[in-house]
Amino acid sequence: MSSYLRIRWAITPKIAPRPFINCNRCGTKPYQCSGKFRVNANGKRIDAWLVYRCIDCDNSWNFGILERCNRRDIEPALLQALESNDAALARQHAFDVVALRGQVGRIEEFPDVAVHKQRLGDGPKAATALELRLTLETMTSLRLDRLLAGELDISRSRLQALEERRLLTVDSDGAKALRKPVRTGTVVRIDLSSEPDRQAIMTAAGR
Repeated sequence: MSSYLRIRWAITPKIAPRPFINCNRCGTKPYQCSGKFRVNANGKRIDAWLVYRCIDCDNSWNFGILERCNRRDIEPALLQALESNDAALARQHAFDVVALRGQVGRIEEFPDVAVHKQRLGDGPKAATALELRLTLETMTSLRLDRLLAGELDISRSRLQALEERRLLTVDSDGAKALRKPVRTGTVVRIDLSSEPDRQAIMTAAGR
């Protein structure tokens, strides 16, 4: 019976999605988030946008956050965050791909992520299997096999071979999970008991 080394991977995307906007200065170009909000008050009504800039000419485009909202219906902390260009709030909206797609037809996404690894418990001294619990700050387009290959220092073809031998299993949303984008709550289990480089993979998993 396999003894598991359990590790949580907290995954944070590095680069926010970039919408393609028809720039009236230089044609259709990707725009990047400026990290700044624009807030407009018209009497008791508040409008708020996250400002994007053309990567070539710096022309602006506003991503709608609030539209004609009554001031009394807005949490004071939220209004303060918008008016002070709160970095965490800007990041939250910049990575909201669903909302962004609701306003823009084409979006460029990036697979670059940072992975913070934390061992869960002491784990057995002679573990023969890995259990990886994945959590995401926000959605990413990075495929699971690319994440695992990069962080474990093994090839994607080897991951596929492990899966075919039923030594790698994924608790997620159906077949071909390795080829799908990483999702929060995914649990990956890899039986390494017969792998000659087991220790190296174990070390990479928690490094």
